[in-house]
Amino acid sequence: MKPLYLGIFLILTSACKGISEEQLSHLNGYWEIASVTTSQGSTREYTVSTTIDYIELTDSLKGYRKKVQPNFDGTYVTNDDAEYFSIEKRDKTYYMHYQNEMAEWQEVLEVVGENEFRTRNDSGNTYTYRRYQPININ
Repeated sequence: MKPLYLGIFLILTSACKGISEEQLSHLNGYWEIASVTTSQGSTREYTVSTTIDYIELTDSLKGYRKKVQPNFDGTYVTNDDAEYFSIEKRDKTYYMHYQNEMAEWQEVLEVVGENEFRTRNDSGNTYTYRRYQPININ
């Protein structure tokens, strides 16, 4: 019974750590979707993505996200379309707030690390991203 209580305690204390503002800089760079978990609990894993997200965040907690397509030579194909966002902290939680001509939405940042980040949208779907590693064919 003690291992069960210890496991619950460790989960609760790690979940309460939260995200620091310094960790937000890890969002900069290229990311690919790893999985999506719906609000009903079903998960879809992604092993290969033809498009990846490039995220650039400034010191003022504003940034943009673009879809890009990697090439085998290490370059990327992109266009001028970007989703601009701002990050705000409310009650120890960071939110990515998006707004464009068509819609406005937000995502809760649940985890931000060097090689992974996870968000949850207003519908309760959770998106897990992993740092993109370019394909190296030598």
